[in-house]
Amino acid sequence: MKAQIEVTRRPVNQTLLIDADDTLWENNIYFERVIASFISYLDHRVHTPEEVRSHLNQCEHATIASHGYGLNSFRQSLIACFEQLTDHPLTEEKHTRILSFAQSISDQEIELLPRVAETLADLATRHRILLVTKGNPEEQRDKLYRSSLEPYFSAVEVLPEKHTEAYLSLATHHACEASCTWMIGNSPRSDINPALAAGLHAIFIPHDFTWVLEYEVVNQPPAGQILLELPTFADLARHF
Repeated sequence: MKAQIEVTRRPVNQTLLIDADDTLWENNIYFERVIASFISYLDHRVHTPEEVRSHLNQCEHATIASHGYGLNSFRQSLIACFEQLTDHPLTEEKHTRILSFAQSISDQEIELLPRVAETLADLATRHRILLVTKGNPEEQRDKLYRSSLEPYFSAVEVLPEKHTEAYLSLATHHACEASCTWMIGNSPRSDINPALAAGLHAIFIPHDFTWVLEYEVVNQPPAGQILLELPTFADLARHF
């Protein structure tokens, strides 16, 4: 992907729509650790770890479609994967053990990515900032509260899915002028491509451990729109 590279700071009063998980704080690395522990615990005699992971991805697709995002959905995916691949019954002990994997994520302290807090504080002096994430509303708002970043956001939107229609609706609801509105995040599938399709600008900040279900080729911006790729969140201060 060849994103436009600019170093001139944008005028004040831009609207910045900022993703949460793996943009502001670490998230998917904890799921990856749990998945590795789960695969080790399953210790399948036929399927390779890669095959078990692929099947878990399929289970996650199914549970997200029926139950949405969040830890509860992830728990159900782990249980479904175990039941579908193992020859042994899911005993109460095994059920408790599998649930404990997901609970470790819930117990995890919020770990902000480098220089997020000071960069947000700086940006908030010049621009309107909205948190735009997806998932379980209670879980996401709890993470925001525990992050101590809430004061920097003028609004918080926790969406069931981040697709083009969601961005169009959000832009209308918050009176976002497309020419000065930017979606910022690490996910091509949820942050970048649908925002560009909705007529907004976008800023891609890659994360080494972006969730595999969020993988997608980053689209080129339509005429008149801008796509930037920045190495870190702190680089936003150079542009805004």
